[in-house]
Amino acid sequence: MQSVIQKIEAKYQKSAVVDVRSGDTVKVHQKIREGNKERVQIFQGLVIRTGNKGGHLSRITVRRIASGVGVEKSFLLHSPLVVQVEVTKRSKVRRNYLTYMRARTGKAARLTGLDFDRRAVNTLPAEEAVIAEVDAEVAEASAE
Repeated sequence: MQSVIQKIEAKYQKSAVVDVRSGDTVKVHQKIREGNKERVQIFQGLVIRTGNKGGHLSRITVRRIASGVGVEKSFLLHSPLVVQVEVTKRSKVRRNYLTYMRARTGKAARLTGLDFDRRAVNTLPAEEAVIAEVDAEVAEASAE
């Protein structure tokens, strides 16, 4: 039997989130509210930390260099303010916390890239069904 807290958490949890790992370069689309206006801002950087991966409090920390200064933001993946997380590059790393990247700049901050299926990683299971339906409709239309 689920406890009351787990039921409440399940209600606010997103049905699926993108599989993000340490060492990934990601674009995080975040809602920003300024007064009564709302817009989506993109923060692109390196994931230096992932935490609580299976739970509804799963969090990533993204780092980028802006105007010569290192900027880190932490995002809750199940937050309604996080619209989309898109993995643009996947790198080979052997640890979960890449705190050593804070001290590195320039060529020393490069990570070895890995080949990965970008479309498969960034597609959520709910979107896969819609894409399959559209592909089937296109195939029917071209067959006629």
